[in-house]
Amino acid sequence: MVESGDVSGDRFDDDGREKRTGTLVTASAHIITAVVGSGVLSLSWAIAQLGWLAGTVILVTFAIINYYTSTMLADCYRSPDADDVPGTRNYTYMGVVRAYLGGRKVQLYGLAQYASLVGITVGYTITASISLVAIGKANCYHNKGHGAKCSSSNYPSMAAFGVVQILLSQIPNFHQLSFLSIIATVMSFCYASIGIGLSIAKVISGKVGKTALTGTVVGVDVTASDKLWRSFQAVGDIAFSYSYSIVLVEIQDTLKSSPPENKVMKKASLAGVSTTTAFYILCGCMGYAAFGNKAPGDLLTEFGFYDPYWLVDFANACIVLHLVAAYQVFAQPIFQFVEKKCNKKWPESKFITSEHSMSIPLIGKCRINLFRLLWRTAYVILTTVVAMIFPFFNAILGLIGSCAFWPLTVYFPVAMHIAQTKVKKYSLRWMGLELLVLLCLIVSLLAALGSIVGLISSVKAYKPFRNVN
Repeated sequence: MVESGDVSGDRFDDDGREKRTGTLVTASAHIITAVVGSGVLSLSWAIAQLGWLAGTVILVTFAIINYYTSTMLADCYRSPDADDVPGTRNYTYMGVVRAYLGGRKVQLYGLAQYASLVGITVGYTITASISLVAIGKANCYHNKGHGAKCSSSNYPSMAAFGVVQILLSQIPNFHQLSFLSIIATVMSFCYASIGIGLSIAKVISGKVGKTALTGTVVGVDVTASDKLWRSFQAVGDIAFSYSYSIVLVEIQDTLKSSPPENKVMKKASLAGVSTTTAFYILCGCMGYAAFGNKAPGDLLTEFGFYDPYWLVDFANACIVLHLVAAYQVFAQPIFQFVEKKCNKKWPESKFITSEHSMSIPLIGKCRINLFRLLWRTAYVILTTVVAMIFPFFNAILGLIGSCAFWPLTVYFPVAMHIAQTKVKKYSLRWMGLELLVLLCLIVSLLAALGSIVGLISSVKAYKPFRNVN
């Protein structure tokens, strides 16, 4: 609880909430942390399925769509908003939907967002474990030769990742994640640059795979049905690689009130999307140029590269560190939602509302809340167990991306923009926006279908809790 005498102090904003200190740099770091994730390493595989032309065009198209709709969402942060009189802040994406659309759409949005957030945290647990295992395998291949049987279970790595997340999950809110996001941004540039560099070195060596304008060749690389389903799944992978609209409002809520949050957020979105798109095109295209139609699903963990083994180890360590932070970026909205609901329902419960100060060696004084400790620990354990049951990397990436892309990146931002700016029904602008929504829905459905087919084939060959890589 905030005492009335403290509201006007340096610690709090004029609405009594903790004072915001975010800037263009921290917002850009949050975006890059959310965007440049595990998906970047599957882009060479995605382009191999789609080909040079379609793969590159789809990458750029998704980047433009994401930036365009993110500007709409940024303008909806305050409601109603005007140039001369700023509106009321909406602290979460759900709050924005409630302010502009209301009714049943709030529940539909909540289902879409929180299911996607849970899916992303599960996916990051899987990916981090794969990278941890890859470090051990790289050392094994170096010592015993590339033909050695270097298999290892993912489960200890998933458990270790879960333990780290239990500790980091006690960070109270989004405002205190900036240091993690900056570290993660550096890590993401490191491993993406290493993947690009190793791909360029392979291209220069001349030992490259066969490429084609349309990607994998039916009858040579894949069957006709595989070509179709994998192409759909590849579109889902690309959609996932830009999934940050889901936490955009929460990131915007960390920004200082001056200059206006929406203007800073648009600049941060442009910086984040343009930077990551450049990396995506380089990583995806150079990876495809190096490996051709046989491009692995993950450049660094499926051992497209064996040497220099220490560099592959370092790149995988960077991936793990990045995902440690990215998990928190996507988990915080879930934590805040549940805790806000419980605080509202049981405001007198000391178990839920009381904060306890505790000194921790090497860290210093920390605020501990028993409910936060137990609930967040339980959440991390749940996502870790789910990751252990369903460790299918590419198919899960595609399914999460396709399911989250349409409602959260396209439908809700467009619907709220139409409501906010009062776009006249059946006008040219209204029809253009509705056409964008329809086309993106078709793309999302096809991508989800391809990912489901990929998951089914993976499930057939999988035995729970016996998986090794």
